[in-house]
Amino acid sequence: MSLKHAFYRVYQMGFKLVMGTNFFNWKEPELLEGPGAVKKLPAFVKSKGLNNVLVVTDKGLTGLHLLDGMYEEMEKAGVKYTVFDGVQPNPSIENIEAAKDAYIAGKCEGIIAFGGGSPMDCAKIAGARVANPNTSVRKMRGLLHVRHKLPPLFAVPTTAGTGSEVTLAAVVTDESTHEKCPVNDPKLRAPYAVLDPELTLGLPPHITSTTGMDALTHAVEAYIGRSNVANTEEFAEKAVKLIFDNIETAYKDGKNVEARYNMLKASYYAGMAFTRAYVGYVHAIGHNLGGYYHVPHGLAMATILPHVLDYYGETAYARLAKLAVISGVKTDGTDEEKAKAFIAEIRAMNERMGIGTGFDCIKDEDIDIIAERALKEGNPLYPVPKLMDKPQCVALIKELQN
Repeated sequence: MSLKHAFYRVYQMGFKLVMGTNFFNWKEPELLEGPGAVKKLPAFVKSKGLNNVLVVTDKGLTGLHLLDGMYEEMEKAGVKYTVFDGVQPNPSIENIEAAKDAYIAGKCEGIIAFGGGSPMDCAKIAGARVANPNTSVRKMRGLLHVRHKLPPLFAVPTTAGTGSEVTLAAVVTDESTHEKCPVNDPKLRAPYAVLDPELTLGLPPHITSTTGMDALTHAVEAYIGRSNVANTEEFAEKAVKLIFDNIETAYKDGKNVEARYNMLKASYYAGMAFTRAYVGYVHAIGHNLGGYYHVPHGLAMATILPHVLDYYGETAYARLAKLAVISGVKTDGTDEEKAKAFIAEIRAMNERMGIGTGFDCIKDEDIDIIAERALKEGNPLYPVPKLMDKPQCVALIKELQN
């Protein structure tokens, strides 16, 4: 092992020790669950002593009138609200500043994040900017750079994938450099969340599949990494089982409320796993493909996952073998056989749900800088089973070219 790799492992060991302590608040959020749960949210907000909130969402959800029932209940509960529905896919720094300004102009006391990963990320970092007006988004990049506690945050996911309602992570795009900037701090975790499957019934099949595979990636990367602490393994196992049992049902039959709820719960469990045990190179590479080419995050995760698992090879066989048994993919044979069967089934699931094996957008001249940025994100933070150097990262990105 090189000195550089030894430093990475010592860093990760120290990070694991920190994540395993009670220094940070790892309590699960207060949940409102089940069909129609979102209509209970306004009274719940009022019960927390709040009278005026910012609703962070996007124009697509507004156009679908998905928030109308919640707004009606807001008026009944006497909760004023300001709507910021300008969230972009992969929100930019400018986008987040606009949401922060809307919060201040509306004299809001809390935030409701309503939507998929982009509204969640926008709401989290806008809240961080409200609480930390002298710290720019760029200065929050990385780990533990959010000094002050956010305003009360209520997370309402409308996709079953990101798990953002329970995670310490948010990602913002710096459009000046085409970089995605992860912000990671326990202060970003929402103390309140709503898991309402009715909000996901209208998701198109392709969004259902890619966001679901995003949740699977969270669970798998957390589980095979070297930083599992109390409960993270159990959360990851629950998530993997639920996803294998429900994702294709939700994909084929989008009105199946039970499958939709199970996928929301799986996303929640996967979020609980990776917010402490962390992710790996699938995310590092995927974030940078998103920053460079605007590849949707879930699609990137689904496509890259089997390639990175192949790269890890025997260093991940034992853990992947356990997941093969838990998911019902393969219950006998050697660890290598079970692990390879698990990876093969991920590829087969992708194919059955119309997810490709690579990307047409990757240009040869961009690969070098994408690899550098991916490794800058991944090393030393991500506790992966097998460390990656630049030539290996470049080779893997080339595998992803169509």
